[in-house]
Amino acid sequence: MKQVTLIISAVSFFIFSGTAQQGGPVDQAAMEKAWQTYMTPGDVHKMLAKSDGEWIGDVSMWMAPGAPPEKSTATVINKMILGGRYQQNTYTGKMMNMPFEGTGTVGYDNAKKMFVSTWVDNMGTGIIYMEGPWDDATKTVNLKGKQTDPLTGKETGIRETFKIVDDNNQVMEMFSTMNGSEFKTMEIKLKRK
Repeated sequence: MKQVTLIISAVSFFIFSGTAQQGGPVDQAAMEKAWQTYMTPGDVHKMLAKSDGEWIGDVSMWMAPGAPPEKSTATVINKMILGGRYQQNTYTGKMMNMPFEGTGTVGYDNAKKMFVSTWVDNMGTGIIYMEGPWDDATKTVNLKGKQTDPLTGKETGIRETFKIVDDNNQVMEMFSTMNGSEFKTMEIKLKRK
């Protein structure tokens, strides 16, 4: 615990030394308490951990509004990392008849009070970042972010909903904005293996 306090104190000094230089004193005890709260996994992280393990995904993808879906399956392995602070998701399968691999991280930011998510895969070279709140009534995470459109090189809005149906079933839906209109691009129905 003493080592953690020293690390927090050192980090806090470097991060917040500018605040003190701007005329405001830094309350060391309050700063240490804030960092301790920020870094400690809570109930939401425990909820994430419940979906650790192997899942099978029934994938539907739409390349354009109104187009028929392309169907495939994927294997998903979820694993909590970094002391239970984040969940790493590893996807393997096929997409557009090509081998597909993707890795995501999902966490709950204790300071922002919302979920945060990153995604990378072998179908691109960018990193997708999304964040959003939990809706307890529907057991759904509602994430929003941006991704780069490879055709234009410009960012476009994306939205993802991730619903926990029960302990063994989940549904992820992805939406993209094209020409000012949102359409559904993907749905993955996940079942625990």
